[in-house]
Amino acid sequence: MSQPLTLFQKVWNEHLVTQQPGAPAVLYIDLHLIHEVTSPQAFTGLREKNLAVRRPDRTVATVDHAIPTLPSKDGSVAGRLAFADDLSRKQIAQLETNANQFGIRSYGPASSQNGIVHVVGPELGFTQPGMTIVCGDSHTSTHGAFGALAFGIGTSEVEHVLATQCLLQHQPKTCEVKVEGKLGTGVSAKDIILALIAKIGVGGGIGYVLEYSGSTIRALSMEERMTICNMSIEAGARAGMIAPDEVTYAYLTGKPFAPQGAEWDAAVARWETLPTDAGAVFDKTVTLDASALEPMITFGTNPGMGIPISGKIPTTSDFSESSQQAALEKALLYMGLKAGDPILGHPVDVVFIGSCTNSRISDLRLAASVMKNRQVAQGVRVLVVPGSQQIKRQAEAEGLDKIFKDAGAEWREAGCSMCIAMNGDQLTPGQYAVSTSNRNFEGRQGKGGRTFLASPLTAAAAAVTGQVTDVRTLLDE
Repeated sequence: MSQPLTLFQKVWNEHLVTQQPGAPAVLYIDLHLIHEVTSPQAFTGLREKNLAVRRPDRTVATVDHAIPTLPSKDGSVAGRLAFADDLSRKQIAQLETNANQFGIRSYGPASSQNGIVHVVGPELGFTQPGMTIVCGDSHTSTHGAFGALAFGIGTSEVEHVLATQCLLQHQPKTCEVKVEGKLGTGVSAKDIILALIAKIGVGGGIGYVLEYSGSTIRALSMEERMTICNMSIEAGARAGMIAPDEVTYAYLTGKPFAPQGAEWDAAVARWETLPTDAGAVFDKTVTLDASALEPMITFGTNPGMGIPISGKIPTTSDFSESSQQAALEKALLYMGLKAGDPILGHPVDVVFIGSCTNSRISDLRLAASVMKNRQVAQGVRVLVVPGSQQIKRQAEAEGLDKIFKDAGAEWREAGCSMCIAMNGDQLTPGQYAVSTSNRNFEGRQGKGGRTFLASPLTAAAAAVTGQVTDVRTLLDE
């Protein structure tokens, strides 16, 4: 009888090209996603070495980081690009040139399927269970929600994958994250992952692939699962994975690049063998009681600095290590907050609803459910940025855009936007933002900007009250 294997071990073993003693493994890559920011140098390297892209059919490009999200007055792509700075325009043009020259499928600014790379891949069916997926972007872990082994790579590795369709990798260890219990009112997938990172810290997953399991995870939609896996990297993990099931198959059914007909049946039969075997052993296990969770919000300058919405900012006495105490003091100095204070009621200047973490249609529906028939608080700027043009069209068909605009929010085009402070979508020094993005580092959303990470529900609550608010008080109204 063969040894029971975890989901990760099965995918790893199926893609292992060779493993020499004392050397990293050579891993075959099924899907390589590229965007305009981390790929130009890689293509320059190919040209200098006179190399072709090994598998252009397994490479997909999209413009997302540098694309302005301000809608043009005439609705044209050229009009939209007029809002881009010189570097952004150059990066966008270069990606299209590279894609055309090397025969790569590309979703540029003019494409009706353009959007954030980690949104477009799943919604078009490129992302599938059992795959190895890489991208020059740390939040590639998003695709692990499908039972894929997906992780970010550096620029030199982007070139290596383009040229060989393989990658050198050291095999990580495995960690099961078991989440059980029913989520309470106002608590979402974003709160689960923020609670986990607060529990294990930003280094808690270093050296591991996290596999999420348990009744709570199984009850999540695919979009909620993507939110969970997206932020696995913020715990230091190499990747996050969730075993495929009927929810996965239902999501992929009919997607443009998913298998069809007999190929679909064969694919599902193969995918059904992927879940972790009974008796498989993980290197580590972490548990989380979902029924005990509140809406979460960060207070500091990394995603691990999170507390329940009704909680108080920690004090140095809550930490035993001097390095943690120093990190807390530094973070609170930057954030302009006081240890021991509640975070509820803290004034907010900007609300950002978007990013590869929370820009999908279900995220926009959640935000709209809070903002409907309410007004954005005076003096607060609210940006709602869909993750793709497809999501934008769907949201408009459902009337979500009207809810946001009637409330006084800005309804934008698809793109990364304020998540990385691009093309004017940024905070000014000292401003506070509640953001549905994934990072609250110093200056991440604009030099001197201060970011509270939260769910779409909590962000929408802040938008209409002008302060950090427990959304449950609004849902009860």
